[in-house]
Amino acid sequence: MKILYGVQGTGNGHISRARAMAKAFQQHPELEVQWLFSGRPPEKLFAMEDFGDYWWREGLTFVHREGKIDQLATARKLNLRRLLKDIRELPVQDYDLIISDFEPVCAWAAKKYKRPSLGLGHQYAFNYNIPRPTFGWTARAIMKSFAPVDMSLGMHWYHFGHPILPPIAHSSDLASTKDHVLVYLPFEHAVPLLQQLAQLPYNFTVYGLPENLPHADNITLKPPSVEGFRQDVASARGIICNSGFELIAETLTLGKPILTRPLKGQFEQEANAMALQELQLAKVVKNIDAQSIRAWLEKDPTGVRIRWPDVAATIVRWISEGRKQSPEALSSGLWEAVVPGRDQAATANSATATE
Repeated sequence: MKILYGVQGTGNGHISRARAMAKAFQQHPELEVQWLFSGRPPEKLFAMEDFGDYWWREGLTFVHREGKIDQLATARKLNLRRLLKDIRELPVQDYDLIISDFEPVCAWAAKKYKRPSLGLGHQYAFNYNIPRPTFGWTARAIMKSFAPVDMSLGMHWYHFGHPILPPIAHSSDLASTKDHVLVYLPFEHAVPLLQQLAQLPYNFTVYGLPENLPHADNITLKPPSVEGFRQDVASARGIICNSGFELIAETLTLGKPILTRPLKGQFEQEANAMALQELQLAKVVKNIDAQSIRAWLEKDPTGVRIRWPDVAATIVRWISEGRKQSPEALSSGLWEAVVPGRDQAATANSATATE
């Protein structure tokens, strides 16, 4: 079986999920996978060894400035002619199944040429009634039309009574606690953020910012690194991040406290923040600054640890067996294998009761 698998590369979460899927596909040699990435310049992709001779297309992306989406700059960056050309010329006819992790070129090419398509990822959970802010027309259009597919498997930290799967999150045996707080806020205005961190009597390990910026002695700036980042997350006393899905899912496997601010104007992140508050999985704030960080750490926060099953292996096996099991049955079986944190089980039951 030949599969074309498209991944939205704007954020590292999509690529992290794809790495787990790539390792699961290696256990099924009968499934031949061609990877395609879009949404990020090719020179900014790193640690791509798991994907072999992958393809790249420009695709679609969002421009972020100082912690929010710049809609005007995003519109200016859109190269519609190039996008339509890439969709038209993508050889989807050569593949038995097109998989899209919210990747628009593959999804739209499959739709155009009527090839079977499957959506995998967090964004497809919004096909159901889950915690979310009020839809504006822009958000509705993006979620519905960005990467349309025939069938989808959405993922979330909880199912909310719908056939949604648990996250694809790396389990880790590295968990320990050191004195540093890991900060991953690549969309924030870098210099003011570093100035805020410098005011605090804590050590910070910071990813996602230029390493050549001036910074205080309590701050360590680190370059992109899959394994280095994973180790620093596992050993941190707490995680400060925007409200992206995948990093928080992996942090929950470690039981680390989370302080998060959703990216303003980014529908998915604002919805994630609502879910985190409802499930009591993280501290959500409007601003990440010295005051909010100090208040959070002075309370000596504790995290919620959730043990997810091997979702990637289950999905790949399901594909290999012909996708005969319904999404409802697939979801039910996976959630039965989840070991929830001490507080999440009661909170989740409460959420279900109010649906």
